[in-house]
Amino acid sequence: MKVQELQQAFVKAYQREAQAVYFSPGRVNLIGEHTDYNGGHVFPCALSFGTYLLLAENNVGEHRFLSLNVDGEDWKKYPKNVIDQLMKNEKLKIKNNQCFDFLYWGNVPAGAGLSSSAAIEVVTAFALDDQFQLGLSRTEMALISQAAEHACGVNCGIMDQFASAQGKQDHAINLDCASLEFELVPVKLQGMKVVIANTHSPHKLDSGAYNARVAQCQEALKELKSLGLQIENLAQVSQADFDKVADKMTDPVAKKRARHVVGEVARTNDAIAALKAGDIARFGQLMNQSHVSLRDDYEVTGPELDALAEAAWQVKGVIGSRMTGGGFGGCTVSIVRDEAIDTFVEEVGKVYTQKTGLKADFYIAEIGDGARRVM
Repeated sequence: MKVQELQQAFVKAYQREAQAVYFSPGRVNLIGEHTDYNGGHVFPCALSFGTYLLLAENNVGEHRFLSLNVDGEDWKKYPKNVIDQLMKNEKLKIKNNQCFDFLYWGNVPAGAGLSSSAAIEVVTAFALDDQFQLGLSRTEMALISQAAEHACGVNCGIMDQFASAQGKQDHAINLDCASLEFELVPVKLQGMKVVIANTHSPHKLDSGAYNARVAQCQEALKELKSLGLQIENLAQVSQADFDKVADKMTDPVAKKRARHVVGEVARTNDAIAALKAGDIARFGQLMNQSHVSLRDDYEVTGPELDALAEAAWQVKGVIGSRMTGGGFGGCTVSIVRDEAIDTFVEEVGKVYTQKTGLKADFYIAEIGDGARRVM
């Protein structure tokens, strides 16, 4: 929908015009999966599609929420929890009696693993920071949004909210999730595009499987510490140190989870170095290796994501392809040469339907800016 159409929808819903319009993007992670809550580096970028928020102050004594995408009440927990986090912060001067009408619309495919929830959280935090003149930094907005997601029952890392807040057009973010130090790295894909493929397989991080992985990593950390490693998180473990003690680990599941994290941290650093050096072929190889590790050691892919990635690997002109996001459904991200995109969509889509009975959707992604005020 266009902004003018959203403004008309706001008037229809609340019988007056919106005071302001805001936008926050979804994200795709190019490499570095399930490393964020383990203190490692990730490499996401903001997308050109995301969530719009229109608002106006009301005099009814409560906040009111409306989505043009989703019915029901469940989705409202995301903006409500952002507001709760802001209200809890005694340093922020938020007036208890100042309430707003909110209208949301987004073009991030829900359940695709492209962080539609983070886009809602960050656009809410950004809008209220602007309305109340709170003076929050973008990193503070991301942390508030992450806390809101935790309150929804998902023990996520900081990556999704950080990318939505800090994104920059034609750049990816090399983010150290332990320190929150970051570097904006130009993404120069000459003659290539980022293509996202949506499995349309349900993606539910709060179903318990994601939180189970977090807990398994905590068990791995505990066991590695007991074996003498002086570490605060799994990302601090070098491949050499892990190899020395891996055979002594008694929990086979924890061992597999740790093996993925240790390897993924190394792959992410190598991939960023390759991109800076202009070695896109090496970047693609590391993307493929990331998917294999997520499949075999982290066990978060499933038949749908595997079918998409494996079909992509067979198409000439595909530089690399992997699952992206939390897993358990959602999307793959691929780097594809321009002349191969039509073939990619046709062949991968055909194989995917044959293997799963589902129809994939494909998006040519553009790397966009982070949260902002539109009007």
